[in-house]
Amino acid sequence: MSTKEVFNTYTDLTNKSMERMSALGELNLKLVETVTTRQMDAMTLFMEQGVRMMTLASEAKGYSDLYKGQVEVTKTMTERMMEESKANMKLAGQIRDDYRGWLDAAMADVKDSSTVVRNAVTA
Repeated sequence: MSTKEVFNTYTDLTNKSMERMSALGELNLKLVETVTTRQMDAMTLFMEQGVRMMTLASEAKGYSDLYKGQVEVTKTMTERMMEESKANMKLAGQIRDDYRGWLDAAMADVKDSSTVVRNAVTA
């Protein structure tokens, strides 16, 4: 194998490595955006609950109305948080699958690359 072919081989391997790192960066960015959106939704949910509690406190005709309203708001919030927790667990599974897919593809590329390097060195 000529020097030019060896350099071309290493250039190709470097380009493949850069492509893998770029793909990982894109995957990380997509996942951070998704998780950040979920966190903002959770914060919005808490803010809405705070507004409902303040409205309830200002409009309650007595302590028993306030207490009943707080129980109802708490029940609603608990149900929503359970739904959000289930959705977050599903999201965590998707994230795991996305990273596993990236890793499997990267390992397949590395395996192919090692064969190319072995052939380049022994030629």
